[in-house]
Amino acid sequence: MRTAFVVLACAVAMATPGGAQQKPPAGTAPEKPAERSSPAEVKPLIPLKVQIVLSRFKGEKKISNLPYVIGVAANDRFQTNLRMGVEVPIARKGEATPAMGIQYRSVGTNIDCEAHSTADGVYRLIVKVEDSAVLAEPGDGSKGATESTSFVSDMPAFRSFKSNFTVLLRDGQTTQYTSAVDPVSGEVMKIDVTLNVMK
Repeated sequence: MRTAFVVLACAVAMATPGGAQQKPPAGTAPEKPAERSSPAEVKPLIPLKVQIVLSRFKGEKKISNLPYVIGVAANDRFQTNLRMGVEVPIARKGEATPAMGIQYRSVGTNIDCEAHSTADGVYRLIVKVEDSAVLAEPGDGSKGATESTSFVSDMPAFRSFKSNFTVLLRDGQTTQYTSAVDPVSGEVMKIDVTLNVMK
């Protein structure tokens, strides 16, 4: 009798969590292993060559043409920056000495650009352009101005242009994004953008 009791006790112990796995109650679905979430899709970096041309026209005549070529990595979280300029000395009258009467102002061109690729081969460019310059002859620049516009004698005049825009381009395409008229000189500023995928 005692031997049969010992055998029964061993069989119960083997059916506990330390032994064979217990079956789930009837009518209960077995637990599924937790599904791992797939990481977010990361777009590859694509090297691009972006050319931005700033052109000025006086009527039909092109008077200046400034091309800038920058390398941009599409889908990068960093944007490409270009800074090209010069510090221009400006004389201030009424100072005790000429050295005390000099201050500097930065003029030139600033370009910021970032790019993002799409599934259909189109690239979205986000561009910011700032351009400034000193008018060499302010008196001549006032010819296109209104009667209320005037220049102070012997003082420099500064021209500025700012534009933020988004443009969609495919490999090898060129587009003219903007065209603006200078209200003082009457000159027309145009911006052309060309995109090429570097291979």
